[in-house]
Amino acid sequence: MTAIFVSVVGVLGTVMGAALSAFVAARTEQHRERSQDRVQLNELRVEHQRWRRERRQTAYLSFLEALGTADRDNQAFFRELRARSSLVPLDETRIAAIRLKFKDAESAGLVVILEGPETVTEAAQDLVDQLSSLVQGVREYAEAATSDSLGDGGDTVHEAGMRFIAERRAFLGLTMDVLDEVAKHVWIVPEAQLRDSVR
Repeated sequence: MTAIFVSVVGVLGTVMGAALSAFVAARTEQHRERSQDRVQLNELRVEHQRWRRERRQTAYLSFLEALGTADRDNQAFFRELRARSSLVPLDETRIAAIRLKFKDAESAGLVVILEGPETVTEAAQDLVDQLSSLVQGVREYAEAATSDSLGDGGDTVHEAGMRFIAERRAFLGLTMDVLDEVAKHVWIVPEAQLRDSVR
């Protein structure tokens, strides 16, 4: 009877040990699978952040280049008008070319608005509005130069141009901060991923 009892206890112990081992193995496998899922999810997030940063950087750079091109041509035209001492006919071709470059900058600004974030969107729209006013101001100055009624229009346009340059610099700083923030996310996520996988 004792032998039977000992063998029953031995069998139960073996069964319970096997069941416990299977339970522990199943839990370990579940934990490993969850860890792998978290790692894959984090890798996808990191890849998305990199993609987002590259897209934004490209959009911001294209916008700044288009703004610069339009502004340089507009400034050059304005300087030429101020340097002249006699009445000059209105150069519609030059004004139209500057307007086209402004439209290119405006289109590049739409891409920036789509890429965001909201702070950059607002700053981009402000820059487009300021450049539009500046282009219009130079056009009005050019029209005044045809009739010798310049007054202090040149000073007003110059001041508007200086404000535009300052705003463009501020926009550049803002975009650098946004791109740095995205880059921080790219590097913070893998650190968190490493901590999670160790647990």
